[in-house]
Amino acid sequence: MGARLRVFLTSEQDKILLNLRVADVPQKVKDRAEVIRLNAHGWYVEKIAAHFNWTSQTVREVLHKWDKLGLQGLWEKSGRGGKRKYKESDIVFLEECLKREPRTYNSVQLAQKLESDKPSA
Repeated sequence: MGARLRVFLTSEQDKILLNLRVADVPQKVKDRAEVIRLNAHGWYVEKIAAHFNWTSQTVREVLHKWDKLGLQGLWEKSGRGGKRKYKESDIVFLEECLKREPRTYNSVQLAQKLESDKPSA
């Protein structure tokens, strides 16, 4: 077992993290804020991990991000997730095809139709 990891909060920081529970923010942000508060109130990493059904490593990462970045560390970095592969014009083309043709397509068939039938720009 590693060294005990503990964060210390000012009353203002604690109040901000508490208010995030009811704010219009993603659930992940609310969970991370609660992890920080629980640790500051004396909960061990292992107990927090069990409470959230997370690994101890995940809890430690949240606490380290808080220590390094503060509130900013609660949110996901921008640019996460898959990138859009189709242009708006591709979607418009497929929608027009679907309006004209009285049949259904699955996703593979739509991709093939786009590749074979769409006029090049």
